[in-house]
Amino acid sequence: MKIRATFLFFFITCALFSQEELPIKPIDSTVKIDSISYKIDPLSPSKAAFYSAILPGLGQAYNKKYWKIPIVWGAIGTGIGIYIWNDGKYNELRDVYKQRIEGIPNERYDNLSVDVLQKAQRNYQRQRDLTLLITVGLYILNIIDANVDAHLKQFNVNDNLTIAPQVYQNPLDANVNMGMKLSFRFN
Repeated sequence: MKIRATFLFFFITCALFSQEELPIKPIDSTVKIDSISYKIDPLSPSKAAFYSAILPGLGQAYNKKYWKIPIVWGAIGTGIGIYIWNDGKYNELRDVYKQRIEGIPNERYDNLSVDVLQKAQRNYQRQRDLTLLITVGLYILNIIDANVDAHLKQFNVNDNLTIAPQVYQNPLDANVNMGMKLSFRFN
């Protein structure tokens, strides 16, 4: 517990002392395609990633993809819940193991041998550590999703590039075939 508190204190103080204000002016550029103006904000992806790093799901809200927020919260919340449960079981079995070595009986785990207690303790520790890695991976995936989604919002989609399903009849055997049609149109 002391190590966790020290670790948390270290990161909070580092974040407080490393803040420096820089005058940054957002570059707003307008692209004109087919007499339609598109406003492109190059800082939008970094804002979305920053918001998701601060609070998971906030970058998805910034991108107006509200349906992703419960998925992000559910994934990260489930990971945190499983981590807490495995950590509790690990600590409980570690205490029982220490009591068994000291000769203090425990009514709940009297039927388990010392070897079984050690194996169960290692198992919960391994599951706890793996859950932590998966939860951190989901947190990073949340940030990447917000960044990529903000990039794709600025992607130009018009009729010059078309991918569409196509159904046609084969002239040789009169069978109906399906496929994909890719069309490029240059102006």
